[in-house]
Amino acid sequence: MPLTSLLLACLATSSLFASGGNKDQFASPGFVKEFEATQADALQALNEVLEDQTIHGTYIFDKQPTLTGATAVVSTPLFGPWQGEGQVFYKICKDAIAPRHFLESADQGTIAVRYVLITASPGRFRLRIDAIYVESTRRKLHVSDLTVESSEYKVFQDHLQTIQFAAQEAADAKRRSDSAELVQQTVIRQREDETTRLAAAQASVQDLEQRISELRREVERRVKAPGADLKAAPFRAAANIKTLGAYTEVLIIIVTPHWYGVETPDGQRGWMPADQLEALP
Repeated sequence: MPLTSLLLACLATSSLFASGGNKDQFASPGFVKEFEATQADALQALNEVLEDQTIHGTYIFDKQPTLTGATAVVSTPLFGPWQGEGQVFYKICKDAIAPRHFLESADQGTIAVRYVLITASPGRFRLRIDAIYVESTRRKLHVSDLTVESSEYKVFQDHLQTIQFAAQEAADAKRRSDSAELVQQTVIRQREDETTRLAAAQASVQDLEQRISELRREVERRVKAPGADLKAAPFRAAANIKTLGAYTEVLIIIVTPHWYGVETPDGQRGWMPADQLEALP
């Protein structure tokens, strides 16, 4: 009796597939995986899978383990309208003959793969993949043993990781570039600061040199032509130390109303009348 019930259940299921009733009521629950990504990256990876012209995880001939000729479509009557949440995409391959990994597949027909991208939470998505094969003549539906779904997801995952790696590389490159630019800007600012300080120091040196020059002009004189005597004391009857030639420069070290105590370039000191000395040119 239990065996009879099982056979009746199997026949009822086969009748449902053959009658083309609600196509979403096939036995497979679908292949579902959750992953982290941005929506843009997920959609880009999924689009690359849709456009790769391949149904992954199945084949027709042993010598050709890859089934090509697939196309992305907006919809297909092989699947009923999707009633759940998410974005739905389809890929089909026509004229496939008894493709592998579809239960009891036979004759010629069409493979259809449905992808449903669902937002699970911010930054996390859920991808559901369903694969079926429908015979062209009898319209009999065959579900996948999940090899197709898992293979399609593996390809999707590979594309997504490549996209994320490239995005990470680009972000790292930008950080390195920003860091290098920051260092360069810092160096430029340091050089500008150093240039400013150097200019200020040079201006200060120039001011100091100018002040020294002014001070030297205040304390230095030269002997008027045709020359004059260097006296031992500040009066004309004092003994002569030596005669200084015209334009000999002397340093004033003592100032009186009529006499200057001076020092000659060779270090001798004495006195000279103020009217016999003149400012340096």
